[in-house]
Amino acid sequence: MSAPFEWIVTAPPEARRKLVSQLSQREKNSFAFIWPYAARPEQLPPPGGWRIWMTMAGRGFGKTRAGAEWVRMIADRNPDARIALVSSSLAEARTVMVEGESGLLSIYPPAARPRFEPSRRRIRFANGAQAQLFSAAEPESLRGPQHSHAWCDEIGKWPLAHERATRCWDNLLLGLRLGNDPRIAVTTTPRAVPLVQRLIAQIGSAGDVAISRGATSDNAANLPQRFLDAIASEFGGTQLARQEIDGELIKDIEGALWTRALLEQAREPGVAPAPVRVVVAVDPPASATGDECGIIVAALGDDGIARVLADCSASGAAPAEWAKKVADAAREWNADRVVAEANQGGAMVESVLRAADRALPIRLVHASRGKVARAEPVAALYAAGRVRHVGMFARLEDQLCGLL
Repeated sequence: MSAPFEWIVTAPPEARRKLVSQLSQREKNSFAFIWPYAARPEQLPPPGGWRIWMTMAGRGFGKTRAGAEWVRMIADRNPDARIALVSSSLAEARTVMVEGESGLLSIYPPAARPRFEPSRRRIRFANGAQAQLFSAAEPESLRGPQHSHAWCDEIGKWPLAHERATRCWDNLLLGLRLGNDPRIAVTTTPRAVPLVQRLIAQIGSAGDVAISRGATSDNAANLPQRFLDAIASEFGGTQLARQEIDGELIKDIEGALWTRALLEQAREPGVAPAPVRVVVAVDPPASATGDECGIIVAALGDDGIARVLADCSASGAAPAEWAKKVADAAREWNADRVVAEANQGGAMVESVLRAADRALPIRLVHASRGKVARAEPVAALYAAGRVRHVGMFARLEDQLCGLL
């Protein structure tokens, strides 16, 4: 940072605004890339001799920018820096950490940007520092390479199957042996997966892990109102809102059939294959109004894996209203069958659905056991990797994690 800019950054807010207004347009363009001016305090590295700095915050907080700027600082100060950039996949490492709106390439002035070599998965900085891209899905790729620093993004999304996430992390740590002060920056949404919980357990332990926390609202001034409205609509009133918006780590209920880690493991990372059979499952409410009518769309793929495609459940809806939602879901997803529980209402359930759409392929089922007893074999299918969630279903997942 040049001396005039450094003086502006350290000035009081009112004086800073006045000084910036007096800059030429060229100087303003350059000043826009001075991170200490734009950053909030919680986006800057904390003081101390920490080895791992974890920023755990809600969506839109500015985690990616904080991680990218930390890498920029390390690279600019140390020509010998060898930095690992690790994400859940190589595609995400490139599109988010490198080429994203808050990624490494975007935070440099155009004339000073480092050179990205996609075929080699490498970034070369002007002074000789280098960064290499890695995928957490390939933990063995980190066995052997040595680094002085690392930036690990969204470790809560790293693959859980075959303990890939923890194996990747352990291999990274074993190779972090270059330079005098190897360090790692972690940026993630809080998710109750083993690796995140492991790092949280180390906070304050001999100064090993430092943590910065925050919520979506901390960065509201820089976010579109439409985005804020969308996440409030999607997660509002759920436990997942505390995780995805408020940046809290939601712990599991002891004895629950589903855990947050199990559901994260079931998250479909890409586009689901074409289904061979689609079903709309309906759990009618016990009363005419007030109770929730469960409406879930699920499909069986040609790989033998069941996938939850949509949660169309309706709360406080009259029979005609929830029946219409069922009919709409069946049409939208081209369902082969509508399976409705007949314990609550019997033949009335079918007649209400027929009134919404006479052509619905309805099958009524009668539950002979309690909800938990019926849920146990389904939870076992999740544990076996035979059920996936195509997306995030906040209310459904809250309910699953509350089943004891």
